[in-house]
Amino acid sequence: MVEYIVIEDAEGLASACDALADGTGPVAVDVERASGFRYSQRAYLIQVFRRGAGVFLFDPSTIEDFSPLQAAIGDEEWVFHAASQDLPSLRERGLEPPRIFDTELGARLLGHERVGLGAVVEETLGITLAKAHSAADWSTRPLPASWLEYAGLDVEHLVDVRDALAAELAEQDKTEFARQEFQAVLERQPKPPREDPWRRLSGLHAVRGRRSLAVARALWQAREDYARDQDIAPGRLVPDRALVAAVIADPQSKQALAGIKEFTGRASRTQLDRWWNAIVEGRQSGELPPDRVPSDTLPPPRAWVDRNPDADRRLKAARPAVEERAGELGMPTENLLTPEMLRRVAWNPPADITAETVGAALAEQGARPWQIEQTAQVIADSFVASVNEPDDAADPAS
Repeated sequence: MVEYIVIEDAEGLASACDALADGTGPVAVDVERASGFRYSQRAYLIQVFRRGAGVFLFDPSTIEDFSPLQAAIGDEEWVFHAASQDLPSLRERGLEPPRIFDTELGARLLGHERVGLGAVVEETLGITLAKAHSAADWSTRPLPASWLEYAGLDVEHLVDVRDALAAELAEQDKTEFARQEFQAVLERQPKPPREDPWRRLSGLHAVRGRRSLAVARALWQAREDYARDQDIAPGRLVPDRALVAAVIADPQSKQALAGIKEFTGRASRTQLDRWWNAIVEGRQSGELPPDRVPSDTLPPPRAWVDRNPDADRRLKAARPAVEERAGELGMPTENLLTPEMLRRVAWNPPADITAETVGAALAEQGARPWQIEQTAQVIADSFVASVNEPDDAADPAS
């Protein structure tokens, strides 16, 4: 059973920060959000552990200013499990680590078969964690004691796991690999907003016609605005499939909309005026969206043999070579080099194929120096060999 202290006010924050500042070594940090329940990705609980200080659970719903916590631990290494999920929520509260250690990413680089927190803790420390509340609504107040204990366990063993993985990384000569990967996570910029986010509606492919797409766009925006206002996950108000069903049914009145049995969700009837107004707005819109939008997405590899035979040969030659190198390094292929990076350099290779030019092309896509060092020569050799490879010798798998 983990011992923890819940911090809910400025006085408790000051005391906790004094203890953490007096602690030693890296600081384990975790965040609980209410994904799937709330519109925002804000932190609803921030867990911190440091040796010599203990476990503290900070409640962001009652603490406005986290600058004392930043001051107390800001110069230390922060230890996360899947840091990319937590960093945005922490930054929203003014918390910024100077450097990190990511135990999930470290486990991937080491080739661990299971990389969830519970599996990594069990494999490295022999301790079994209960994961009963991972999908809970952390915006709930008051938080049940069993949830708080679960949250405390998420950080209590994390520094010990970090030390075990750091030793294993050193044994496998992967310390520098991990350092570069951790720094890349820390420096990664948020993706720019999608130009047409409404096109991510699940099932939108079944909607035909630009006018119907305009209705789908208006319904999506109406749901988005209401979800943001209520701070509720959009799908909990009206699921995607319900919005698409309303578009396809093409109701001619508000009553007809209410009669569509597939139009479900907690707000499907209570906000009926909102949805009907959106349908009317979409039908009257003078700006009709195109059926398709330009994209730099590559064709699926199975289509390459017809669309770009040379690229097809390059990919089929390089992919098993990169997979073999990943096997030699004892890590998943996607951690050595993402499939998208390999596909892009295969589709549009440098004019003069060498390890240096391939490496430069990979660097433009964001590959880290260690990844380039391990793969550029392998890819260049494969591309050159593919030029003389007969079409029927290529691997048919895509």
